Parts: sequence; C-alpha cells; structure tokens
Amino acid sequence: MSDTQTIISELEKNGADLIEIGIPFSDPVADGLVIQQSSEIALNNGMTIHLLFEQLKEIRKNVSIPLILMGYLNPVIQYGIENFCKKCLETGIDGTIIPDLPLEIYEAEYKAFFEENSLSNIFLITPQTPDERIRKIDACSNGFIYMVSSSSTTGAKESVDKEQITYFERIQKSELVSKRLIGFGISDKISFERASNYANGAIIGSAFITSLSGDSSTETKVRTFMQKFL
Repeated sequence: MSDTQTIISELEKNGADLIEIGIPFSDPVADGLVIQQSSEIALNNGMTIHLLFEQLKEIRKNVSIPLILMGYLNPVIQYGIENFCKKCLETGIDGTIIPDLPLEIYEAEYKAFFEENSLSNIFLITPQTPDERIRKIDACSNGFIYMVSSSSTTGAKESVDKEQITYFERIQKSELVSKRLIGFGISDKISFERASNYANGAIIGSAFITSLSGDSSTETKVRTFMQKFL
C-alpha cells in the first residue's frame, strides 16, 4: 500500500509550504546515500513514473500547496516529454526539478511543452555558477531558483559554513527577480533558519526521508518531524 498521498497530505497539514516529490532513478547523480538508497528500494518495489502519477491522481482533492516533481531526464524522456508535461497538468503538478536538463536544451527543445501545460521547470545554481549564467537562469525562470548550498550531493550536513554564507550573500545581493530556495544539506532547525535568512526558504530532503523509518504511524512520523521546525 502506498503512503504517498498520506505523506503529502500530512506535510501540508503540519505546515509545509511546498512539497518536492522524488521520481526514483537508478543513477541519481545529484543525490547522496539516503536518497540513493530510497530510490533503489522504490525501484525494487516496482515504482515507475506511471505508478507515481497513478498514486497522485486524486491528490488535488486534499492538497492545495505547490507540488514539484524532482527527477532525472532519462526516465522523463522514456515517458515522453510532451506526455509527461500533459500528465503533470492533469495531475495538478506545478513544476519540475530535473538537475541534468541543461538550460539550453530546455529552451531549444522542451520549453514549449512546459509552457503549454502551465508547468514550471526549476533550474539549479551552485557556488560555482557564473553570474552571467545565473542572470540567464533568472530570466528564464517562472517558478523559483533552486540554490544548491554546496558543491556536494544531497544529504545532511552538520552546519552551514562560512563559505556557504559568502555564496548566499553574493546571490542575495544580486537582486534576482525569481524567488530562491536553498537545498542540499539542510537537515535541522538551525541550518533551515540560517539558510532561510538568505533566501525565500529552504528545502529539506534526506533528513525527512530518514525520519520516515520506524514503527510509528506515517501521520505521527510526519508530525514529529515537522514540529522540529516550527
């Protein structure tokens, strides 16, 4: 039995402003060990994009906050880009994060499909992204910009360091038009609040997935996790 709808509904009930839903993939290059392992388990259990859309088909009856699908380009191409975008609209998905989809390819080949289906594609920037490219991403964005907090993969980090703060301040001073959310390594209230001081919010992934283990009910696990950030 799938807990997908239950988890999403409980996150909204307990104060989440936006939910990123992962599409499992066999080679999630931007993700750390926790998400790699969760993807492997999901794939072994038969998870596919088709099944995910099936699990989400009634989601808008209970959930109103933005929903973002995060995955990699290969499975989306196999599904069919145009069909994928149409299904997102039908399901009520607001946007996507596809880390290995270059901006240039998106603009040249796929942008029309996304726009026709009212689907935002969220682009990532890192501490190494040149200012010129950040401006270009800002101009192309119609959702938010995902600020990768460091050069590493996803996963819990012990703290937000001085080098990251320098990066956050640089982007903050750039006065970009798009909203910005910071992700990768945000794992507790301290790192969440510190990152949020330099953006419109922060995204927590690996720490939340880890919190779903254990014997208590899904509702209890989600509520307990969210209370740590209130």
